[in-house]
Amino acid sequence: MNIGDRNKKVILSFFKALEDGSANTVASLFTEDGVQKNPYGSGLFPAGVQGTDAIIEYWAAPIENFESMSFDIEEIYAMEDPTIVFVKFKGDIVLKNNAGVYSNDYYATFRFNEEGKITEYVEIFNPIVAARGFGLIDQIK
Repeated sequence: MNIGDRNKKVILSFFKALEDGSANTVASLFTEDGVQKNPYGSGLFPAGVQGTDAIIEYWAAPIENFESMSFDIEEIYAMEDPTIVFVKFKGDIVLKNNAGVYSNDYYATFRFNEEGKITEYVEIFNPIVAARGFGLIDQIK
């Protein structure tokens, strides 16, 4: 298996771990000092975290507070440098207590080390759609 295919397989494991509700499995796919960045968090959502413990904490809250998460990978491409992979996906999150479904479109890049561990995950999402979905629209400044 070539590097790009190996890294795409790790990404599929990342989304499966989220759907399965396992923050520990998500974090295990990262290097010890791995980074998750959310450049369009807009002050309403965390800008990012670094390190496996922080990644576990970051994902544990939504996993606990959501009924379920599902992700539809629309496109996944290893770049010319196969340690970088681009993903376009749709996320659907069922909120607990019949509070509805939050859906958003995402673009992401994953960077990997030579061993196939994620060193950086950058998640781009529409913060207005997210704010509406979580009842935070009045907090946008």
